[in-house]
Amino acid sequence: MESLQTAARTVLSKYATFTGRASRSEFWWWVLAVFLVLLVTQLIDGLIIGPLLGLGPASESEPLSFLVSLGLLLPNIAVGVRRMHDIGRTGWWLLIAFIPIIGFFVLLYFYVQPSQPDTNQYGPPEPFKAD
Repeated sequence: MESLQTAARTVLSKYATFTGRASRSEFWWWVLAVFLVLLVTQLIDGLIIGPLLGLGPASESEPLSFLVSLGLLLPNIAVGVRRMHDIGRTGWWLLIAFIPIIGFFVLLYFYVQPSQPDTNQYGPPEPFKAD
């Protein structure tokens, strides 16, 4: 649980920082944190906000989830760019996600690659304090 909080704190403190590097553990703890936050917001939308506002089915009435997703868009892109930097690739590789199906798997492959231990063109590795 400490790693989850540390990753969330680290990524949010670098909200729109597209320079530097993000370790594999930092990235994946962040992905888990975002997943959990969106799960909770969708539950709140479906059980409280939707019926309170008289909105339709849950899939059409998720105002809180939409706002949270919108607020987390920039940090998600930034941590993705920093993760690409950590494996020695440019952040422009994130655009491969726009290729249906194949793009997702290529990005997933990049995301699970180990960090480059030495200094690359994006600087030295930034330690992630995941205890």
